[in-house]
Amino acid sequence: MHPYLRAYLAGIALPTMIMPFVLIGLSLYNAAAHPFHVEDILVFPMGLVPNAWGLWNVLYLWLSRGRRLPIGIFGSALVVVIAPLAFAIQLALGKVIWTAELFAIGFPMALVVYYLAWRIVVAGINDVLGIG
Repeated sequence: MHPYLRAYLAGIALPTMIMPFVLIGLSLYNAAAHPFHVEDILVFPMGLVPNAWGLWNVLYLWLSRGRRLPIGIFGSALVVVIAPLAFAIQLALGKVIWTAELFAIGFPMALVVYYLAWRIVVAGINDVLGIG
């Protein structure tokens, strides 16, 4: 019953557990590097990223009905949506954490991390919940 709800919950599990540690790490690391508080611009992503993962997993479940989609590649495609959006938001707010050079390095790394996270963790949770 309710496979899309289970897919949403499986999608939000990992980023919900990791985001507080990301917030703490960035706050401590960037405290002296920027003239603004990093946590000012992380509140929105902390709500957006887990929900994006959950909805992306629902979309994966919906699209994979009747066909085989590789979940790792599908999950890493989320970076193509989120990263440019996040980069544009920080530029619009004038609170730049990721410069163009860091973005050029971080984007391919994010693709790999998202691929592994989706291939191992989200797929595993999907399997446990019976929707994988």
